[in-house]
Amino acid sequence: MILWLHILKKHFAPFIGSFLILMFLFILQFIMKFMDQLVGKGLSGAVIAELMVLNLAWMVVLAVPMAVLVATLMAFGGMASTNEITAMKAGGMSLYRMMVPVILVSLLITYGMIEFNNKVLPEANHRSKTLTIDIRRKKPTLTLIPGLFNQDMPGISMLVRKVEEQTNRMEGITIYNNGNPNKNIVITAKTGNLSFSEDYRKLIMDLYDGEIHELNYSQPNVYRKILFQRQRITTNAEGFDFERSSTNAFSRGDREMSSGEMLYMVDSLHTLELSISDRIKEINEGYLNKLLLGSVPASSPVKGLWNAFEQYTSINSQLMFYRNNLDGEVSNIDYQIKLQREYLVEIYKKYSIPFACFVFILVGAPLGVMVRRGGFGIAASLSLGFFLVYWSSLIGGEKLADREFISPWIGMWMANIAIGIFGIFLTYRIGKENIELKFEWWKRLIPKRFLRAAHENS
Repeated sequence: MILWLHILKKHFAPFIGSFLILMFLFILQFIMKFMDQLVGKGLSGAVIAELMVLNLAWMVVLAVPMAVLVATLMAFGGMASTNEITAMKAGGMSLYRMMVPVILVSLLITYGMIEFNNKVLPEANHRSKTLTIDIRRKKPTLTLIPGLFNQDMPGISMLVRKVEEQTNRMEGITIYNNGNPNKNIVITAKTGNLSFSEDYRKLIMDLYDGEIHELNYSQPNVYRKILFQRQRITTNAEGFDFERSSTNAFSRGDREMSSGEMLYMVDSLHTLELSISDRIKEINEGYLNKLLLGSVPASSPVKGLWNAFEQYTSINSQLMFYRNNLDGEVSNIDYQIKLQREYLVEIYKKYSIPFACFVFILVGAPLGVMVRRGGFGIAASLSLGFFLVYWSSLIGGEKLADREFISPWIGMWMANIAIGIFGIFLTYRIGKENIELKFEWWKRLIPKRFLRAAHENS
């Protein structure tokens, strides 16, 4: 038991450190990806922080398995480099027994990640999607470019000849008010100021020394012209303030549901698929036979070429109608099957990614013993290679499953199965023999005179 605690203690610091480093890298990636959507919209720091916190959920899902692999490589590699593995084997403790406490903890982490994927991740993804839509819907701060029409304000097109950015003073203003379709209103002013109300819901324009020209289309002979020294125009500023949507404002996608909710959707889609199949059978067996056999009774011969042509045209048009109806039902059933596969893929993914925590133990422990180095560089390099292979297989399996080339469970589990078998083989070999993975092979690629010169200079 003391040795088990010692082995787990060796894993703790590398796991926490690698997890924090990976989360930092994912956060940097997130900032770079969403920077253009956040800058220039006047969002508060609380809204940006909330968006980042909500996106931490999918980062945790990816960071935990990779951190487990890095920690296993560093822990077993460090113990091998200090001959602790050799001492434990000399004391009668096999590699399998050394891996038992790590495997037990990995199974606990796997269970925790499955619960996280079904309870925390779907809600975080849904709230993140809702908040992202609200942010995209918010317009940036109103900017006026001299000589160009601005149409950000609802029902108003405004042209300004000169703008002083620091004082927000405008000169040479022309405004076309298109809010009333029965009237044509044009407002001109020599100078003016533009501002928002405190809640950004109203746009306030103070105009000086101008004219209002109004033409009513219902009375084309009446033309109004009003001169003013000061005029205030207030209009709604839709989209310039940040408005929060309710949590249930948008429908949930497959990544915003738990596995139980998606299983319910799969059952509902399967029931709908069966009902569509029944309708297709009814069209094939019932009405078409009635149409073909009952259109021209055998007891009444066709009289005349014109009557025969009319009956042929009627039958052909009805056949075309029901053929189109049949094609629509077939397309509908194909769509239902496609949705079922997408839900099944997402269900299996919620379990396959957490299970990678267990699979990576089978690979990381024997590789760490073979490498005999507990440094972060070697562990990070090997972990990145394995994780790239794992993630590529997962994405490829998802695409192949969605396109019906392979079944959903094979697409999501084939990476775990392949890496698991490789890990079991490595564990068996290292448990039976003392194999060391050397990194001196690169010296053979360098000419000896360069190595000799480097040794003499040192």
